[in-house]
Amino acid sequence: MFQQPELSPWPSGFIWGSATAAAQIEGAAHEDGKEDSIWDHFARLPGAIASGDLPEQAVDHYHRMPEDVQLMKRLGLGSYRFSTSWARVKPGDRFVNHAGLDFYSRLVDELLEADILPWLTLYHWDLPQALEDQGGWTNRDTAYRFADYAETVYGRLGDRVTHWTTFNEPLCSSLIGYAAGEHAPGRTEPRAALAATHHQHLAHGLAVNRLRHLGASLHAGGETSDRIGITLNLTNAVPIDPSDPVDLDAARRIDALWNRMYLEPLLLGAYPPDLLRDLQGQGLEDVIVEGDLELIAQPLDFLGVNHYHDDAVSGHPEPRGSRGAAQPTARPKASPFVGSEFVTFPSRGLPRTSMDWEVNPDGLRTLLVRLGLQYPNLPPLYVTENGAAYDDAVSPDGCIHDPERTAYIRAHITAVSRAIDDGADVRGYFVWSLLDNFEWAWGYEKRFGVVRVDYTTGERTIKDSGLAYSEIISKSSASVYTGED
Repeated sequence: MFQQPELSPWPSGFIWGSATAAAQIEGAAHEDGKEDSIWDHFARLPGAIASGDLPEQAVDHYHRMPEDVQLMKRLGLGSYRFSTSWARVKPGDRFVNHAGLDFYSRLVDELLEADILPWLTLYHWDLPQALEDQGGWTNRDTAYRFADYAETVYGRLGDRVTHWTTFNEPLCSSLIGYAAGEHAPGRTEPRAALAATHHQHLAHGLAVNRLRHLGASLHAGGETSDRIGITLNLTNAVPIDPSDPVDLDAARRIDALWNRMYLEPLLLGAYPPDLLRDLQGQGLEDVIVEGDLELIAQPLDFLGVNHYHDDAVSGHPEPRGSRGAAQPTARPKASPFVGSEFVTFPSRGLPRTSMDWEVNPDGLRTLLVRLGLQYPNLPPLYVTENGAAYDDAVSPDGCIHDPERTAYIRAHITAVSRAIDDGADVRGYFVWSLLDNFEWAWGYEKRFGVVRVDYTTGERTIKDSGLAYSEIISKSSASVYTGED
């Protein structure tokens, strides 16, 4: 039915998966002891979410979890990347909620029964609101509380979960949440955003250290099979005119702010010197305590890479009447941390998704190869999110024909294959998302799922893109990449 992309054979053990986030799919926002996360609170603010949508029910995964795991099995997924909700596990960060942990324990058991590898993310943006009331990620103490939360989750699930991600996309939960105001907690305070960035880095280091010790204890000093890493959303900042020094510097500054401010503390134990010059006097250095960067740069077993699109940038204003974003976006169109120079994001004339993100599959290949060349100590890579939102609908035949999403997924999987051919150590691909869901500031208006959800009835229907992905998995699992020409 579907034409298989022309791909090189895949590495032995290559993982095919899909991903979700607790706040976007679980619902049951105030059941079984769960209290407000910052997204529950933020969504109730007038104008914060498109159409006034709330994550209160989301797509009811909390009650439909076994059904959703069976969908994963039908698709042939080798792994499922999910997040635990801090606000469910430790409501208000005051006590351990065993009912919340029971849910995740049942999920892990269902996955293992279906021969699907559980891949757990500890933080996908849903900080307990009670901690935000105490300063949230601007408060250094939150980093230590995160390590305690990580220990709680590991204590219940560490006997069965071997793959642990500390943070998903800290750029979004720091810069976009605390400076751009488009994500929870909705603050527009540049200095707070830089403090949040550093404290999330610190929380990552503390949690990795804690999980390593817990794993060693669990296995009585023997070798643990735990794999611990972090997921970053990374971009290629492409100067719209590579011969223009102004555009080149704009690209450098965005690369420093959106990529290297996250990569280099983790991999090199230092913030980029040019970033520190760009941000001089804006407060980042004020929150760094001696010893922090050594703690942050814990050895990683993997780096998750989330990539949806590149960013074409310019140091010049866009002409009047040019394309602009009138609605909230999942990444701000300008940054408060670019010095006195102006940065814009002009169009390159490429096709776009319904998120108004350009479609350029070769950008993913470029990014994956670049990371290996730029950082010799880079751990193995996993594409932990990649996908597209389009305005699909149920056809008269009851199916969801989504050719644009299908083409997007095929083309980006081909780009991953080519990156491996070019030397990138990529060991897995996770499509975003398994299910249509609560898409943050967009509410339920944007559909990323390879499985459609009827938001009235909860009915799930695998889209053509999901069927195509399933076929790619099936045909690719039998081939082995040798690394030889």
